Amino acid sequence: MTAALEPLDLSRGGILGDQVYESIATAILTGRLAAGQRMRDVDLAAELGVSRTPVREALQRLERIGLVEIAVGRYTRVSTPDDELRQHTAEFTAYFMGNALRLALAHGTDAELAGILEACDRVIEASKTGDGVVLFETSTLMFMEITRATHNRLFRGIIREAQHAIARNLHGWDPFMREPLLRTEGYVRLREAIAARDGDTAEATLRYLHALV
Repeated sequence: MTAALEPLDLSRGGILGDQVYESIATAILTGRLAAGQRMRDVDLAAELGVSRTPVREALQRLERIGLVEIAVGRYTRVSTPDDELRQHTAEFTAYFMGNALRLALAHGTDAELAGILEACDRVIEASKTGDGVVLFETSTLMFMEITRATHNRLFRGIIREAQHAIARNLHGWDPFMREPLLRTEGYVRLREAIAARDGDTAEATLRYLHALV
């Protein structure tokens, strides 16, 4: 059977645990490690060319964000997202990003604000097409701009850890979003609030767009 992971290039430096984590998470997101598939740390370590310790640590991190299920002494496997997990992920993302947006508008530079507005313009155009995948991808890029502009290390760290779960659980999943027409109108209102650095309206609009109000 073809290996799901490729050996790491250890000459690049960086933190080994993070490299292992990113490699396994990426394999899950791309389907090379499929939902429900069982994994053995010894096999993953051999494929990556590392010891079992950083693999175990990476699997524990992935369990904390819901990408992996571990039953000690029984199995370690890729989790299978259901509608409840997707809904929980959607709620976390919308509430978290609403708070991040408020921080970004309070602390972001003018250049960072311009970057968020450009990203929001792409989201508005994507919302007009009705393509949920493109809308998700452009929204993700906008949220990355927002998170950077918070200048808050904890916010940035949390979203960096959770981004893989958000990508796997919400990519192509549409039920939590408003209807297309209301969605586009909402993103236009969101852009106006961002341009005005109106944190209250921006946060409320973001939650409206994700059907949380």
